[in-house]
Amino acid sequence: MSHLTSAVAAVITDPSGRVLLCQQSHGHRLWGLPGGTIRHDESPVHAAIRDIREETGMETEILDLVGIYQLTGDGCGDDLPDVLMHVFRARVEAGDATVNSGRICRLSWQDPAALPQPMTATARIALADAIAGRSGVLRQVVRDVDPAIAEAAAPAPATAAATEPSGDLALAHP
Repeated sequence: MSHLTSAVAAVITDPSGRVLLCQQSHGHRLWGLPGGTIRHDESPVHAAIRDIREETGMETEILDLVGIYQLTGDGCGDDLPDVLMHVFRARVEAGDATVNSGRICRLSWQDPAALPQPMTATARIALADAIAGRSGVLRQVVRDVDPAIAEAAAPAPATAAATEPSGDLALAHP
């Protein structure tokens, strides 16, 4: 391991038990949890609150720590640093989910029994822990090999972010 990056993510559920997922706007367009990198001068909790606000426009309250996951391996063929991911359980305090970041192209409330694919390895494992009611988990997660599917097609351009019948919110690209 050449260096370690620290990041955060959050498992956010709605009153019906669906979980909020973000689809990346690059590469294989993997689905993952809202979150991002911890800045040099901030705590993991503050980073999670900031990144969720930046990606979704929602204000959240951090409830507890699902776990700390060390993402490792070069499954994608890149010389990627290990990532120490703090995954929290959070609840929405205010706001509606709206795509606010160029890093993601879609937000979607998903039933945990029918999650979209492909999904990041960390999101898949952290969601299983959260759904099982676990807290304080410590795990090493090995990066997946590149998905055996072609890169996902970009969502159709729209003039504004819109709620689709599936619960998806797509980012408008001019």
